[in-house]
Amino acid sequence: MSILAADFKARPWWWEAAAPVQRDNTLPAEAEVLVVGGGYAGLSAALTLARLGHDVTVIDAERIGWGASSRNGGMVSGGLKVARGPLEKTYGPARAMEIMKACGGSFPFIEETMIREGIEADYKRVGRFVGAWTPGHYKVLEKSAARIAEMSALPTTMIPRENQREFIGSDHYHGGMHAEATGSLHPGKYARGLAAAAERAGARLVDATRVSRIEKQAAQFRVTTDHGVVTAKHVLTATNGYSHKGPNPWFARRMVPLASYIIATEELPPEQIERLFPKQRMLSDTKLVLNYFRPSPDGRRVLWGGRASFAAESAEQAAPRLHATMCEVFPELREVKITHAWTGNVAFTFDHLPHIGVQDGVHYAGGCQGSGVAMATWLGHNVALKIAGAANEKFALDDLPFPTRPFYSGDPWWFMPLIGNWYRLKDRIERMAA
Repeated sequence: MSILAADFKARPWWWEAAAPVQRDNTLPAEAEVLVVGGGYAGLSAALTLARLGHDVTVIDAERIGWGASSRNGGMVSGGLKVARGPLEKTYGPARAMEIMKACGGSFPFIEETMIREGIEADYKRVGRFVGAWTPGHYKVLEKSAARIAEMSALPTTMIPRENQREFIGSDHYHGGMHAEATGSLHPGKYARGLAAAAERAGARLVDATRVSRIEKQAAQFRVTTDHGVVTAKHVLTATNGYSHKGPNPWFARRMVPLASYIIATEELPPEQIERLFPKQRMLSDTKLVLNYFRPSPDGRRVLWGGRASFAAESAEQAAPRLHATMCEVFPELREVKITHAWTGNVAFTFDHLPHIGVQDGVHYAGGCQGSGVAMATWLGHNVALKIAGAANEKFALDDLPFPTRPFYSGDPWWFMPLIGNWYRLKDRIERMAA
């Protein structure tokens, strides 16, 4: 039996309601601030700068919002991954909590942004259940729960295995953690709404214009594109998972792009969706090759995402593996077909932290570790305050040490399959040992 529906499309299901629109690609001769990258971070920066009265232009090599901003899973969290990491070993307890709280600020900020700008993106605060792949993973989650609660100022609760059916319609995991500081939205609608808000504020958005070079010349920058040259007083690189194709090699050497894959099922009965996803919560797990999954905003489909491949592979090629993994967690979906499959790049950093800062006069923002809906919006806002000289206090993610690795150029595709295969093997060994 083919798992692909007769009307299968190799494109984001989100685009059925909110595909990125095509804009004018007329390039201005000059701009006070030029933002390279039209995703959440770049658009949020443009919105804040324009609201502060600055002349800002956003350039994207594709359509505005074409990348991960309209392809992600639509899970809105405030730095939960950061709080689960080993920050205290590097920075000590006090500094680590300062960094975690800076990340946690992304969650209320995105909620406030949508309200303030009137962005209709099917947003709901629903919480997230993180399933423990092994009993050992449950203990690790338990150690981080108090930190997450303090960071987010919202309850975080451990759920033993015998109670997990209240949070997920499966016995696949060994209990897990429920964090209330999580929401869900339609990422395509949010990208469109954020772009429209930036335009209303006065920002100029330019499509289909690839930047090839950024050169410092006296008190300004000369930015070369395939549609001409722009001079700018300030430049912001906000290319995140697509930085290896961008004009800032220093930034690219610190970003590790990784393809994330998602499938959408055909429509299912509402009662089945409610049984699998009680209260329409967001779900993920603790595997190294993790899964993240949710109901669609209309409550009719399962959207299932994960690191289905660490090599260059199309979404259609990866779809059967995602379907098989989905059926391991939800066996009742074995006969359900896939209507959409797609992929997009997320970006990790070597220290597993998001960053903003400035290098050789060029500002940067990125590295959201695959959880960028709220974080990228927050980073863009804070780097905009930095550019405008309007920050009231030091932002904890600003100018942190930003590591790279010897000989790394920004293109990880030669070594990622090796790492991916090791991760899969380790996941398997840990599960068997459990």
